[in-house]
Amino acid sequence: MSTIDPSRLLQMRSSILNQNQALQRAAGRGAAGAGDAAAGAPDFGAAINNALQQVNAQQTKASQVSEAYERGDTHDIVSVMIERQKASLGFETTLQVRNKLLSAYRDIMNMPV
Repeated sequence: MSTIDPSRLLQMRSSILNQNQALQRAAGRGAAGAGDAAAGAPDFGAAINNALQQVNAQQTKASQVSEAYERGDTHDIVSVMIERQKASLGFETTLQVRNKLLSAYRDIMNMPV
């Protein structure tokens, strides 16, 4: 077994932090520190909540356009079908994301500790 060299460990840490900052700059986030980047970025729950709200809004819009067509307020069947397809696609995507999240959760729960 080899011994751990503290100076080499600090050098590796510094190199990793420099690479991380370079990647953040390349992604357009600026040269923020790790704490600043985490504080400014939305968390996972907020991102999921935002996506669900967008899907809900799309489904509401599709329902309103469909009802307007059924009432005879509009005769544009193409826009009605496009809005319904957008809502359907958003719902299917949400369902697949949910399935993947549940699968990942099950995999993590079944991991030996």
